[in-house]
Amino acid sequence: MTRSTLMKASAAVIALFMLASCANTIRGVGRDAANTVNATEAAGRSVARAAN
Repeated sequence: MTRSTLMKASAAVIALFMLASCANTIRGVGRDAANTVNATEAAGRSVARAAN
């Protein structure tokens, strides 16, 4: 392999890893947001039960 080809291949592999990392981060943020909503709803139900 020439140096130029090796550099291009390395850049492509790094770009693929970065894209995969971004996808995992976006999924993780989505899960965290869903968990926050669920926890807020549960707290609201607890307060409503306590008020009755």
